[in-house]
Amino acid sequence: MATVTVPNAGTYDLLVDTGSPVAGFTLDDPTRGVLDNTTFVLDGLTDFASITEGVLNVSIKRGRQDDNDAFTNGTMSFTLNDTLVDGLFNPFDSDSPYYDPTNSEPGLAPGRAVQLIRYDDNNDPEPLFTGFIVNYDYNFQLGGLDTVNVFCVDNMYRLAQTFITGHNPTKELTGARINAILDRVGVDYPTGAARDIAAGTVELGGGGAYAIDEGTNVKAYFDFITYSAERGRIFVDREGVLVSQNRIGQVFGPAVVQFSDNGSGTKYRTIEISFQAENIINRVAITPAGGSQQLANDTNSQTKYFIKSIYIDGSLLHDNTAALDLANYLLQPEPTPKFTNVETWFGSISATDRDAVAILELGSYVSVEKSVLVGGVSIPQFQDSTVEGIEHRITFSQGHATRVYTTRAIVVYELLLDDPVYGTLDSTNVLG
Repeated sequence: MATVTVPNAGTYDLLVDTGSPVAGFTLDDPTRGVLDNTTFVLDGLTDFASITEGVLNVSIKRGRQDDNDAFTNGTMSFTLNDTLVDGLFNPFDSDSPYYDPTNSEPGLAPGRAVQLIRYDDNNDPEPLFTGFIVNYDYNFQLGGLDTVNVFCVDNMYRLAQTFITGHNPTKELTGARINAILDRVGVDYPTGAARDIAAGTVELGGGGAYAIDEGTNVKAYFDFITYSAERGRIFVDREGVLVSQNRIGQVFGPAVVQFSDNGSGTKYRTIEISFQAENIINRVAITPAGGSQQLANDTNSQTKYFIKSIYIDGSLLHDNTAALDLANYLLQPEPTPKFTNVETWFGSISATDRDAVAILELGSYVSVEKSVLVGGVSIPQFQDSTVEGIEHRITFSQGHATRVYTTRAIVVYELLLDDPVYGTLDSTNVLG
């Protein structure tokens, strides 16, 4: 099978590891065992098979909807039309090109690696999701359409199923702690290009108060690093790399995508704005595991809106000073209207914009513009944002929609000597 062109969206390929070479030579097989053939060869060409021709739709969800949420497993689900391909996806079909004759088992099986590729306007492949399959649900109908619903997850799922042996860490930056956990016996996470771990901006405590109990879940511990200390991001990216990012703060401009409703940027079809009292945080109390409670208050906000608190006990931060810094960082004394998510339809934007939107990653800087009526006059409202969550919905017969969940960002630009705009060293133009 080959790639499929989705109307007004691009060319896509859904690849599944079959567990054996899909074009591999097999002794005594009447088809695969013919000597000197050019299709079934000794090296097998690749372990991945394209199943795109039978796909009806794909849904991808990665990241989170709000910057206070924990990151969940990235997921991809898709539906296969088994009738269209004469039952090739049937696990009982030993003649299927996806069947593994060496081990006498279906090649399209749970646990196999999977990747959705989109080819950009230059015909370069860009992965939209990389992970592995956890289950197939077969729906067979007499005289009707046979379909297979497939559910996939990324490697964050692996971390959610893995537990830590007892460990007494030393004081170290968050990046060093994350790598140390990944390297431990019983976790043994792949190294090298499989990881992109930032150094971190804060130190985590060491010694008895910070000892990690036997049987602590890896993902739960990483979530607590994010929640109680670093306040960055830990996720698996679209290429399958485990990424940790430093505390959310300033981002470098310019925006990789500029969403706009006035024709000057990437067109969107829906946008949501939140202006809620529940976003207010005017009292934060943080107690490090090895320290005492540190309190940040905004009394003016408490007078206006009543007290709205966050308590974090047993924070992994190494001392009281770091805990007080985090408490002040978390204060949000005033409600602010913000663009929370924006959705675009690939059929309404240019090929260049489609390429940029398709490869958006968590933590990417985007700008969002919405024209609003003020006194009968249309006034543009802008928000600099970072991407917290991404959803792709692809119907192979109709098109591709992407929804991006955002949070406000503080943007700075790299200092450029002699540039009339970016050549002045100030609060927004900084050394890279």
